[in-house]
Amino acid sequence: MLKVAVFIAAFYSIYSFLLSRDTMYGRNRTFILLSLVSSFILPLITIETGKPINIPFFGKIFSEVFVTDTTNGSVTAGPDGSGLKTASVLLKVYLTGALIFSLKLIIDFLELVFLTLRKGSRENRIIRFQGLNTAGFSAMGRVFVNQKLTPEEAEEVIRHEQNHLDRHHFIDIIFIEIVMVLQWFNPVIHLFNRALRTIHEYQADEGCLNSGISVINYQRLLLNQVFRSKVFSITNSFSNPTLIKKRMIMMTRKRSKTLANLKLFMVVPVIAAVMLFISSCSQNNRPLENAMEVAPPPPPPPPGVPYTVENGDTTWIAVQEMPEYQGGEAALLKYISENTSYPEIAKTNGTQGKVTVRFSVETDGKVNNVTILKGVDPELDKEAIRVVSTLPAFTKPGINDGKPVPVWYMVPITFTLK
Repeated sequence: MLKVAVFIAAFYSIYSFLLSRDTMYGRNRTFILLSLVSSFILPLITIETGKPINIPFFGKIFSEVFVTDTTNGSVTAGPDGSGLKTASVLLKVYLTGALIFSLKLIIDFLELVFLTLRKGSRENRIIRFQGLNTAGFSAMGRVFVNQKLTPEEAEEVIRHEQNHLDRHHFIDIIFIEIVMVLQWFNPVIHLFNRALRTIHEYQADEGCLNSGISVINYQRLLLNQVFRSKVFSITNSFSNPTLIKKRMIMMTRKRSKTLANLKLFMVVPVIAAVMLFISSCSQNNRPLENAMEVAPPPPPPPPGVPYTVENGDTTWIAVQEMPEYQGGEAALLKYISENTSYPEIAKTNGTQGKVTVRFSVETDGKVNNVTILKGVDPELDKEAIRVVSTLPAFTKPGINDGKPVPVWYMVPITFTLK
């Protein structure tokens, strides 16, 4: 959702600076709707950058373990996902906000439905109401008009709102309200919402003027219908005080030329920059400049062979029943994190990086054949080998065809300095 928010902000900046003053209302409306849809799709695209380091696959890969040396000299360690508590709190806050906005949308919609049921009928698409501080609005294929209006005013309001219905603006409003439920924390989505409603009014005004109404008479009607509030947030208000000035200006503005569409090409570099900055990228772990050269691991097994053979010993990569560690993977990672020390020499030299350790679980459950697949520094590699070698025996070995067999495992341990 944060990535979606960034894309929405990028699209809105393009609209605000380049497109909002053009009189191409249909283009601007399409741009806003496609921008919102694209903002939810683009973060899902993975960008491949560079070549990943070539580490053959050797059995089950555990989650990453982080070992961090803090500024006060103490060491904090924990498996990947140590921030789950914070993430859980953020998730609860997000869902609470989404729930509040969902309830608001549902209540607004129910008010509209109840008003339609009380005042409307299948034959009559014009519903007259009283007691609401608005001249009129349109929704669900109907036009709602205030009874206080004179017949002349009501006729113009109906004509205006019919333009909203003809262009299916109510569907746009429902769509962006749903987006606002998902992006309630994002202030830019509220600006987009206001921009879309403004375009709707421009299009409705344009439709009325094209039908033969003089600009002066139509502007006089708008000035007579300046109201202080809106009732239904999911509907189109006939007149909004903050829009009156803009609408009157746009009515007399010179039509934008076709060349104005060339501004849309600015979308390409802006979105490309955002994608490179925050889009999902494949994890390509390049060795550090001071990375230690380690002996190349044995070649991976041929395709379709789920085991390796080294020095005449067969060790399996995948078996029917994987070994079981007491307490599960979380307990194993916790043991590694709590028993790993940041080497003093490495701290003094400012050395950090990810060490990938390979080990096997033998038929008796004991850990054996602890080696380095990707090294960083002799001291960090040595500490990673030490702690993995002290792992307690697994409670159950790997089982294949009913027999215990040795199984390969890999665990990444990342050493970082603060």
